[in-house]
Amino acid sequence: MAKTFRPYEPDQIYLLPPSPREWLPDDHLVFFLSDLVETLDLSAIHATYSEERGQPPYHPLLMVKILLYGYARGIFSSRKLARACQEDVAFRVLCAENQPDFRTISDFRKRHLQALSELFLQVLRLCQRAGMVKLGHVAIDGTKIKANASKHKAMSYARMQEEEKRLKKEIAKLMRESERTDRAEDHLYGADQRGDELPEELAHRESRLKKIQEAKSALEAEARAAAVEAGVDEAQLDEVEPEPKAQRNFTDPESRIMPAAGKAFVQAYNAQAAVDYGSQVIVAAEVTECSSDRRQLVPMVEQACENLEETPEIFSADAGYWVEEDLQTLEGYEIDALVAPDKIRHREWREQEILALPVPDGLSCRERMRYLLKTAPGRAEYTKRMSSVEPVFGQLKQARGFRQFLLRGKDKVRSEWKLVCTGHNLLKLFNFSRDKRLAPHPA
Repeated sequence: MAKTFRPYEPDQIYLLPPSPREWLPDDHLVFFLSDLVETLDLSAIHATYSEERGQPPYHPLLMVKILLYGYARGIFSSRKLARACQEDVAFRVLCAENQPDFRTISDFRKRHLQALSELFLQVLRLCQRAGMVKLGHVAIDGTKIKANASKHKAMSYARMQEEEKRLKKEIAKLMRESERTDRAEDHLYGADQRGDELPEELAHRESRLKKIQEAKSALEAEARAAAVEAGVDEAQLDEVEPEPKAQRNFTDPESRIMPAAGKAFVQAYNAQAAVDYGSQVIVAAEVTECSSDRRQLVPMVEQACENLEETPEIFSADAGYWVEEDLQTLEGYEIDALVAPDKIRHREWREQEILALPVPDGLSCRERMRYLLKTAPGRAEYTKRMSSVEPVFGQLKQARGFRQFLLRGKDKVRSEWKLVCTGHNLLKLFNFSRDKRLAPHPA
């Protein structure tokens, strides 16, 4: 007996529903995001469109919706976004059949990058008003995200000094050879022949030498600035030199080689996030070129409090943030913080002795924090990090695939990171709103 299948006729002509809203379920993310973007203040973007020239531009609302929906979906590339506007049903509904090309999307993002990054605060405030952010526990952490540059395009200060000497010798040699060639050609063809063109090989070496000298000067300036901050006498600044291993990347000079997971080293930035426990909403976001998290605690706490316009009950951070002065600063602000003074292995955490409150008097700041983390309340509070900031980095990097910045330079990368965090918060707000609608009403 022949098996019966459902009809399959690829060339069958049919009519789509007349309204694009019928193409997707009513509770689809794209409708939520579209309606939400309509409520955002985009005046900073609108203000840049002052002249009527040539073809009318795409509406800023459309472009913002494309970018935010893409970031919420884990689509960051302008080429992939443009392709989605043609092939993805949700994007086609969002675009109302407009199809901006990848260059238009890329240029819009570059032109309005600062204004787009400022939407992070507007979306965070919406999360607050929805009741998602409880202002209880906020966990701070950092993650290394690759820069748009290869670590093989970096050079240490010591190597720069060697290369500078070598290239100067080669250029001097080539110049001598050029002069000999010129004299020989003058003898053969006459003195009226042009001879001012640089040989290609010489031009290449000179341009490379110039790049190395610029990078070398930048490292020396950074070293002198650090010396001034450390209190070095002005008369001694001329003697200050960068560490021999200090490096600078020629593609993205503000990025740094940093240790990443698995003992690997990558050309990267250190992306910081402060995350609200329970909702997993990112309440503060920053990017630093320092591989260490040291000295990032106070700025992240200050940004979180400023963004929220309130002070959470407690902040937590791992051992990478431990700086006693920072803890004293937060104490002066009357802000509670749990910061591990030592790296704690999970096995040690499970097996360590539980101590009783109150914390004994006479302990140093470090000893007091160690004791507090061994008490039942301290352990319970610090453990909240495992279900707040750590999963957020997993969602951003693993689930949505954000493992490398597209832009270059710290300021642009910072704005890009805030866009990524805005997409994350939009998704959290959507899920919260949908769960609230679907929750059973009491009888």
